[in-house]
Amino acid sequence: MSDLEQDFHVPENMMVYARGVRKSFGRIEVLKGVDLQVPTGSVACIIGPSGSGKSTFLRCINHLEDISGGLLLVEDKFVGYDLIDGRLHVVRPAELCRRRADIGMVFQNFNLFGHMTALENLMEAPMQVRGLPRAEARDRAMALLDRVGLAHKADAWPRQLSGGQQQRVAIARALAMDPKLLLFDEPTSALDPELVGEVLAVMRDLAQSGITMIVVTHEIGFAREVGDQLIFMDGGVVEEAGNPRDMLREPKSERTRAFLSHVL
Repeated sequence: MSDLEQDFHVPENMMVYARGVRKSFGRIEVLKGVDLQVPTGSVACIIGPSGSGKSTFLRCINHLEDISGGLLLVEDKFVGYDLIDGRLHVVRPAELCRRRADIGMVFQNFNLFGHMTALENLMEAPMQVRGLPRAEARDRAMALLDRVGLAHKADAWPRQLSGGQQQRVAIARALAMDPKLLLFDEPTSALDPELVGEVLAVMRDLAQSGITMIVVTHEIGFAREVGDQLIFMDGGVVEEAGNPRDMLREPKSERTRAFLSHVL
């Protein structure tokens, strides 16, 4: 039994483990005790109203925000800390950067580098962070663009791409770092309705490949079809979690039922 299992009762094979996670901005508490478990190789879909803390929780997982309390681990590491001799120590910036490189994040507004082509967007981080030789980074980037159906757009600038194409490049860029975990923050919410399908198709393919994914989404059909776990957040806590098909058919929480009645 590992120290984590013994001291903190963390189950084995958990990619993300959260217990009592809190996050405040000044006097405003956004996360009020989030409890969540995402097994390695699974797909967790998070739904909930605006302001429920979904995006903030994702940013905490990637250490873009510091948590104010509770336990948060990615794989077997505390987010932002090391456990040494029973005490938590803040990790050094270089180590924090290395751990972040193992987590890919896809935002709703693409966040591509406008001064780089699609191909260059994918090559940049592997060369700068992983130290990949340029030729190897280029070959990998081309393979990933082909995977998302955009090899023919390798030399295009972001402004020359549709919203759906930009988001597919953003997904490929996240994959370029060979992450253990992929986080999606409402990846289709900024897209025109006719472009949503092409992005969801790429995400379905990723889910079938076995990579661990946490997806904040309003796409209930995607959650039902692809998700291993559906999580409903409201008011900074997890109100209900379970099998997507069961939960959508017969939610146990009154608040979950009320929310789903407006989106189904």
